[in-house]
Amino acid sequence: MTTEAPSPKTAITLCGSLRKESINEPLRRLMSNKLREAGVEVTDLDLRDFDMPIFNQDIEETGETPEAAKRLADMFRSYDIVFIASPEYNGGVTPLIVNMISWVSRQKPNPFKHAIFGIGGVSDGKYATIFALSHLRDSLSKLGALVVPTLLGIGPYPDVFDENGEPNEANIKWKVGQTVRELTHFSRGGI
Repeated sequence: MTTEAPSPKTAITLCGSLRKESINEPLRRLMSNKLREAGVEVTDLDLRDFDMPIFNQDIEETGETPEAAKRLADMFRSYDIVFIASPEYNGGVTPLIVNMISWVSRQKPNPFKHAIFGIGGVSDGKYATIFALSHLRDSLSKLGALVVPTLLGIGPYPDVFDENGEPNEANIKWKVGQTVRELTHFSRGGI
């Protein structure tokens, strides 16, 4: 009797900022690298490749749902892990992330009930995106997402990463490792 080795887990990572020098892009890259080191097959997404107008139910009712929303929803349904690196704007989630979630959440079947979600953010403030991440956790959870417990808030920027993109502080290294452990070991239990 032969047993097949389990397929490696798959992940997508994305950044909630389109800014060329986004301070959250290094976090997205770091998480992609750490997930790969844990044996996960990672696809790095750039939300520039998923153009969607500002959500408007009138657009939806005309049947003109953006193809990008359908593609993202399909990805959320088929990947095991989704990691979102999100900046904090005025204590909340970025308009880009809100719009993306608004469009993706309207796709059927529910795209948030398959993957395990991780969230993190980098800020130049001392609260390190914690307010935005709490808001993002609430939004994702209300949509049926299973979000891992660790909120990966990092700051204040620019002293958080070394020249190789690794965290400078031991507690941040631990939080990154803990987030990877949660993302790779949590399960939806066949839901």
